[in-house]
Order: sequence, then C-alpha cells, then structure tokens
Amino acid sequence: MAESVYLAPDVQLPYCRGCGHALVVRHLSRALERLGLPPRSVVLTTDIGCVGLADSLFPYLHTVHTTHGRSTAFATGMALAEVTLDEHRLKPIVMVGDGGAMIGLLHLVHAAQLNVDITVLVHNNFLFGMTGGQHSALTPLNWVTATTPEGNWTPPLDLLALLRTAHAGFLARQYATAADLDTTIADAIDFPGFSLVEVVELCTAYATRWNRLTGKTLDEAMQRQGYRIGEFETEQERPTFIDLYRHEHGSHSASEPEPQFEEVSTRAQLEKELHLVVAGTAGERVQSAANLLCRAALAVGLYSTQKNDNPVTQGTGFSLAEICLSPQPIEYTGMESPDVVVIASGDGWKELLANGTVARCHAGTLVLLDSEVEASPSVGRTVRLPLRRQANPKRAALAGLAAWMSMTSALPAAAWEAVLTALPAGRQADTAEAIQIGRRLAESGNGAVA
Repeated sequence: MAESVYLAPDVQLPYCRGCGHALVVRHLSRALERLGLPPRSVVLTTDIGCVGLADSLFPYLHTVHTTHGRSTAFATGMALAEVTLDEHRLKPIVMVGDGGAMIGLLHLVHAAQLNVDITVLVHNNFLFGMTGGQHSALTPLNWVTATTPEGNWTPPLDLLALLRTAHAGFLARQYATAADLDTTIADAIDFPGFSLVEVVELCTAYATRWNRLTGKTLDEAMQRQGYRIGEFETEQERPTFIDLYRHEHGSHSASEPEPQFEEVSTRAQLEKELHLVVAGTAGERVQSAANLLCRAALAVGLYSTQKNDNPVTQGTGFSLAEICLSPQPIEYTGMESPDVVVIASGDGWKELLANGTVARCHAGTLVLLDSEVEASPSVGRTVRLPLRRQANPKRAALAGLAAWMSMTSALPAAAWEAVLTALPAGRQADTAEAIQIGRRLAESGNGAVA
C-alpha cells in the first residue's frame, strides 16, 4: 500500500523547519501503511493549534477538527457510537498538543477509564506553539517560555503516570526523532482499547530560540523528571468498553432499541404543526409531563420535539418545555408564537412573562392557567383550572396537558394509553390518576373562562 493512500500526493508539510510535528505526520502515515488499515476505516480527530494543520494532509481519512482540548472527547463519542453497531468499523486517532491535552485533561482520563478503542498522539513540545510560546502543564522545570521568561518554576505533570491511575491499557513515550516511532504508533493503534503515545519534540519557533539546547537536552530534561522512554502496557487483559457493552446487552444493539411505547391503530388527525409551552415550578415534573406528551404523540403517528429550560439551580425557580407536534418531519424546533400554553404555577407564569412567551401569544392561543396563579393574560383564550388543588403540585402539569387533550381533537385518547402501558409498574397508577383528573376537569366544565 503506497504512502499516498493516506497522505496527500506530493504533500507539502506546513510546519516550521525542524518541527517534530512533520515527523509525527510521516510516522503516522507509515504506521497506517504497516497495519494496512483501509483509509475510510480511520477517523483523524485533531485539536486546535499547529497540530490541527494535519487535517488537510490526510485527504483519504475521515477528519474532524475540534475545539481546543476537546479532540479526545469527540473521538470518545465516536468510539462509543461504534460500540452500538453490529460491526466495529471506525478507528479514531487523536492528534493533540500538550496545551490541548491539558485543557482537555479530564477527557483523556475519562477515555482511559472507559477503555474505549481510540489512540491519542500527544505532541509534547512543552509549550503552546501557535499562540505565542506560553508554558503548559507539561513544561519542564527551568524551561524558558513566553510566560516563564526566568524559567518555569512549577513541576511538570507526568501525563503517563496520571493515566496509569486511570487504568490506561497502553502508554508510550517516544522522541519525534526516533527512527522506530512508526512502530510505536502502529502498536498503539493495534492495541484493543485506549492507547496514548506522548511524542517528545521541540518547538523550533520558541523553545530553541529561548533555551540553550544541545543534542542531549531532551534526554537530560527527561532524566531530570524521571521519565522513561519506550512502550508501557499496563493492563493488557482489561476488557474494552465494547466487550463490556456487548456482554451486558448481548445481541441487542442501538439499532433495535427497547420500545418506549406501542404504536396504536388510531392515528392523530392533526393537519399542521402545533406549538405548546408547559411551564411550572422546578422539581414538579414539568419536563417529565412534556416528555410523556411527546411520546403519546409518537404513538399515534406524529412527529414531536421537546426543548427544556430551567435555572442553573435546578431545584428552585421555574421549569418549562417547548413542544412541537406535527404530521410532517420537524425541521425547525423553535416557535414564533405558541398555540397552547399550560401554566401550572406562579413560577412558570413569571418566566413566560419574562422571556416574552406571553407577549408572543396570538388571538387563537389557548392558555390553561392554574386557578391559584395571579395572572391575567391579555391575549388568547384563558381557561382557569384547579390543577394544583385537584392533582397536587407534582402532577399539575400533566393534568393540564391531559385537560388540553380532552378539549381538542389533535390527539386521540388512545395516545395516553399507549404511553401508560410502557411505563414502569410503579409509575403507571400515579400517572393514570393525573391524566384522569385532567380529563375530568376538562369534561366537567370545572374551569373558568377568562
């Protein structure tokens, strides 16, 4: 297999003269050649910085250019998605600098803990090369950088030692100038599970300008820090995430999910997209109620989307959900004006007033308002219902949605039944009672029209 299968023909490497990044690119191509991996079976994920220039150099691979420090997270996500497929096909390879590795340090730790099948190549030139030569967490002691002009005072982090505690299966540290770097990279890629190679190199734009360096400087720096050079397999026999997943789930894959409801023969008669907003108090199952409505809509042949909002504090303040129901695929989940608004508490009303939802209601908007809420919507038709008093605060939002369904022909009653049968046994009775309360309130006319 020719090298050009991986690298672009007559490739011109865009790095500074003498930069180790060029060597890593060449050795990665040789490693892929050695392994004989089909180009389209490899996805190269690159980070911000000089290391990210590698994207265009490998036109035959899948490439993803990510935000700073997040390259490992993207690769981990792809590896996790691959796990759910019947056949494992993609091999994610990450190229990240020492700066990006530190910004995304927890992503490296997490990937090692999961033991996902990705290979990370850390280009360690001891500083941030593209942004001006600032020091990183891997900068050696006494190393001169743009932010440590008198020499670095803080001890560097031993990345490999840290990842050993995260149970990484394959770890290696090698010089960019090593003749057998391609062998090390190939061994890392071939390893079943998380693997990382720390490639030690020099930034010729900054490091060699500010530090007195000789041919043995890197060796001396490694020795001062107590670092060894070579490959270190720590947990060869540890099962990979894909092994654990398939053992746990057997032949069941994400392409055959457990049904959340059973579709019913009665279909919805909705002719156009409908927009609903349900709002209440955080912790009172507002978003859970919205989710049940979305699932009910799916059961009778509609498309549905749900967007939630609540304060950072989670357990206090408001909670709301925006719902779109449509007989056609929903390409835009926003809404200019709601058709139905269910307000289960004063907290919900205050937020809808503050975020402009109330002002965006139109003349035909139906507002179902808990009778205890002191509010007077000026647009649309308002119906007050004793949701909190009859259903209790934690069921008020669901009762309000059930009341709306009983007042309209948008969804048939069978939609709720399909969702109820799919709920855990412990939730069915309470949910069914909230729905029945909403239905009774709507059918008995136990609501005041404002």
